[in-house]
Amino acid sequence: MRTPQSRLFAGAIRMIGTLVLCAALTPLSDAAQAQTYPDHTVKIIVPFPAGGSADTVPRIVADWLSRKWKQPVVIENHTGAAGNIGAEIAYKSDPDGYTLLSAPPPPLVVNQNLYPHLAFDPGKFEPIIIMASVPSGLFVNPTKIKANTVAELIDYMKKNPGKVTDATQGNGTTSHLTAEMFQMMAHVKMQHVPYRGTAPALQGLLAGDVDIMFDNLGVSLPLVKAGKLKLLAVASKKRLADLPDVPTFSETLPGFESAAWYAIVAPPKTPKAIVDKINADVNEALRDPGIQARLKKLTATVVGGSPAEAASYMHDEVARWGKVIKAAHIKLQ
Repeated sequence: MRTPQSRLFAGAIRMIGTLVLCAALTPLSDAAQAQTYPDHTVKIIVPFPAGGSADTVPRIVADWLSRKWKQPVVIENHTGAAGNIGAEIAYKSDPDGYTLLSAPPPPLVVNQNLYPHLAFDPGKFEPIIIMASVPSGLFVNPTKIKANTVAELIDYMKKNPGKVTDATQGNGTTSHLTAEMFQMMAHVKMQHVPYRGTAPALQGLLAGDVDIMFDNLGVSLPLVKAGKLKLLAVASKKRLADLPDVPTFSETLPGFESAAWYAIVAPPKTPKAIVDKINADVNEALRDPGIQARLKKLTATVVGGSPAEAASYMHDEVARWGKVIKAAHIKLQ
């Protein structure tokens, strides 16, 4: 006859066995899930409006993936709060690989240094890949700004402090931080005019509502070629092969560099097998000559690499932009 103690012991043994079995089967189930992934529509949330490079780069990759996976890969734009709104939606989605986030730096490496409270933890996203990077440039409305060089613009700003208006994609965006870094290094002062993304900011610049804008080259460069905007400098280490006559900022302000980059991340606790599959397929897309040609038109440099490399890169970016925010005393407006 079994005593209550022996029955309790047997029950405990069965429970332990069940837990061990579940733990052993979980990696297998994750791997099996990855083998069939995706079997329905994949959604990529972009936390900025359509029309900018933050939207264009993931659309190029999503189109390729939809053909590779034989499943729809759709872009959803959820804008606002420097990318925080879209990032929060992705963060709280099911960690099954069917909702991803594609974002430039703000919600992933900047906003935790800028916003006192976030409804998500950027460090808990599962990094998948950095797709590409695009150097920043200084674009001016030629009817508002007569300067033809960075040195001439700095001289004008020093003689007219606070007069020049600067459009940005919003508080904490790459364009905002680049502008703050410019003010700090050039010892000048501008009026910050935040918009809700690249496209509306460019519309304001084209209309003459604002004077200048620090923006990545991807979307703005065609407006320069059409004569609607003037490009004074690029924020790359050296002059670009496709723009040999455009000087770098560092020729006037040594050490001045800035670029926007575009990552894909997944909600926290997304299985590693699914993260690895998405990473492998996006890397394959980035090796496609057709994709490379489309990205080149945006003046984008292909990055690629492993999830670990993406995580390391973003970790370094948190520290880099955190220093700019602290040194420039950037405050939310």
